[in-house]
This record gives sequence, C-alpha cells and structure tokens, in this order.
Amino acid sequence: MPNTFRIAPAARLLGVSDDTVRRWIDQGILPTTGATPTEIPGEALAARAVALADEPDDPTGVSSSARNRFVGIVTRVRIDGVMAQVDLQCGPHRVVSLMSAEAAEELGLEPGALAVASVKATVVTVETPRERG
Repeated sequence: MPNTFRIAPAARLLGVSDDTVRRWIDQGILPTTGATPTEIPGEALAARAVALADEPDDPTGVSSSARNRFVGIVTRVRIDGVMAQVDLQCGPHRVVSLMSAEAAEELGLEPGALAVASVKATVVTVETPRERG
C-alpha cells in the first residue's frame, strides 16, 4: 500500500499552512492521487520536503566525514562551571550540544551567532507509525 498524506498532515510535515499546500496543488507543484478527500503521494511530499530544505551554505569551509551537518543560529548558551549547553535552531530543528565551557568561549558561541552542528553517530534510530487496523 503506497504512502499518501492528506492536506493537514502534509502541511505539518512541510512546516507550512494547509492553504499553502492547497495552493501548491492548484499550481501543479504537488500532485494528488485523485482520491477524495485529497491525498498527496508520499514520494512527491518527500521531494518537496527536500526542495524546501535548502540549507544555508556551511560557513566553516571545513571538509568533514560527518554527513549530518546542520547550519543554524545559536539561541541559548548556558555555562555551569566547566560545562556548557549550547542550543542551535537549525531550520525547524533544535540541536543541543554539551561541551566544555572553554570550547564554547573559544568558539565565541552566544545567542545570535552562526554555527554548524555536526553529528556523527554509529547508531541512528528510525521509527515509523504503527499501522492502524
């Protein structure tokens, strides 16, 4: 059974309003299955999500083996003794890093600073919703 999404869930996944999804359908940007109520093929929704995720250029100019790099803006820095918690907003995603206070200070991390979160993990868990039956 192919994955399809109705307008409201599609809008939430893309981070836009229901009206925007309807406009994209009317403009031919998003195809539908022809079903009533309107459904969008999952593959088309995924392609639109990729197109919308045009991330800002990586300001570091660093080559890295980490494939999960997120350009964002620092929203909060909490320093407590020798450790710091740094929060970045990378598009719709909040990324939190724990590091030494010394590293946070050396990097000049403060709210409003441009930064890149680089994640390299050997375990990434992927979950899907349970089928309702």
